[in-house]
Amino acid sequence: MVKVLKKTFLELLIKYTDNKNLVNELWNEIETNYSSKKRHYHTLQHLESLLIQCIKIKREIRNWDAILFTLYYHDVVYNPLKSNNEEKSAELAEIRMKKISVPDDTIKLCKRQILATKSHSKSPDSDTNYFTDTDLSVLGQNWKKYSEYYKNVRKEYRIYPDLIYNPGRKKVLTHFLEMDRIFKTDIFYKTFEAQAKQNIQQEMELLS
Repeated sequence: MVKVLKKTFLELLIKYTDNKNLVNELWNEIETNYSSKKRHYHTLQHLESLLIQCIKIKREIRNWDAILFTLYYHDVVYNPLKSNNEEKSAELAEIRMKKISVPDDTIKLCKRQILATKSHSKSPDSDTNYFTDTDLSVLGQNWKKYSEYYKNVRKEYRIYPDLIYNPGRKKVLTHFLEMDRIFKTDIFYKTFEAQAKQNIQQEMELLS
């Protein structure tokens, strides 16, 4: 798992810099942050799952490098006690990408894509919709995988008792159910929408 993630990351960065020490330093930061003992869902395994999904729809993506930068940095800052994780992740991504001379248009797109994972609303940019759909694809997995997902999310918020956590979680799930479409692209909609709604409804019942 880590080998594939690292290989893909290194191959991406060497397009922009020949400083191998810097490239390894940036990978180590990614690996360390996503390997935090406080993380149970937002981990390297999450990145691997996203990478697998992204590769499947690579032919649909216009700026592949931006998608990869977004993938690696979208949860690089993650603190369940804070509500600005996406903003902080986008800021860090910008700093790191500028350090290796990534073009401004790619940096701006990456930042927008990271921020889009906050609400997962439909974007006028198709690449962004593909990434947010990829990020939500866990919702449409079979019940066994979905239950592993929501249990791991609960572990990340273990500081909160059920009395506080459950209403907050239900608010998040309701947000998805109230969307016209959870998945904005046709390929993800056809593949995951029905199962996602079924899973969310089932989790809502467990939280009641």
